[in-house]
Amino acid sequence: MIIRYILIGLLFCIACNAKKENTLDVAAYKGEIEKWHAERVDNDLKGPHGWLNLAGLFWLNEGFNTFGSGDTNDIIFPKGKIDEQAGTFVVQNGEVTLQTQPGVEIKIDTTLASNQVIYSEDLKRAPVLKHGTLEWLVISRGGKLAVRVRDLDSDAVKNFNGVERYPVDPAWRIEGKFQKYEESKTIDITNILGQTYPQPNPGILIFNIGDKEFRLDALSEGGPEYFIIFGDQTNEHETYPSGRYMYVDPEDENGNVVIDFNKSYNPPCAFTEFATCPLPPKQNVLDVAITAGEKNFGDH
Repeated sequence: MIIRYILIGLLFCIACNAKKENTLDVAAYKGEIEKWHAERVDNDLKGPHGWLNLAGLFWLNEGFNTFGSGDTNDIIFPKGKIDEQAGTFVVQNGEVTLQTQPGVEIKIDTTLASNQVIYSEDLKRAPVLKHGTLEWLVISRGGKLAVRVRDLDSDAVKNFNGVERYPVDPAWRIEGKFQKYEESKTIDITNILGQTYPQPNPGILIFNIGDKEFRLDALSEGGPEYFIIFGDQTNEHETYPSGRYMYVDPEDENGNVVIDFNKSYNPPCAFTEFATCPLPPKQNVLDVAITAGEKNFGDH
């Protein structure tokens, strides 16, 4: 009788484990990842605000910075896309004023811009300026100001043939825990320019790959998701050398999270030289090969 109960118990456990393993609809899951990646390509890469159409990143100096397509300018915009002498960016104490040359039409929305402030700490958002297929705005990185230029008729978008990826594997959809810090905390993040700045660090992800525990510091960008910058052992030969990115949905009431490495993706710097990508902190470089998500792209 005892043996009978033991056998029944074992069968019950096997049935429970089988049920648990089958809770994920693999076909639906793979379809979800494919849809997610297609949307990333359409929006983050090929879209009007994507990374592929970046055509320049020009650092501004205090004082006068002439711009246009001519070689004599301080800032040289793409050839044939704008007048040879288009205008001047005047930088004074952290404020940038646009001065246009007579006859050069540069617009903010539908309004012609001629002599106006286009960047200051008081502006909630720097305006986007437009001429033909070009768009640009002033950005700040570590206290340095730059003009970021896009070409909406970019050859990089036209010639884009996709990003190579690892096959979608449900095994890389890993359940873990989020350990929230009791007090607010920041960690230093360094970008490819060598600039280091503190970033909000609300907690840490804890998860297992095989029988080994791993941890990743999570960053906050102000929304509910956690932003993860990580490196792993594929960076040397298959994925982008400086690591990859990933978002993780917030934890449930028990602190459970899903860390889906199938959604790990390349930094913008893999697609363009005109980006300023943050690098993974040393504690986020994993001693394991994450064979999931996007592989390397191009030679940036």
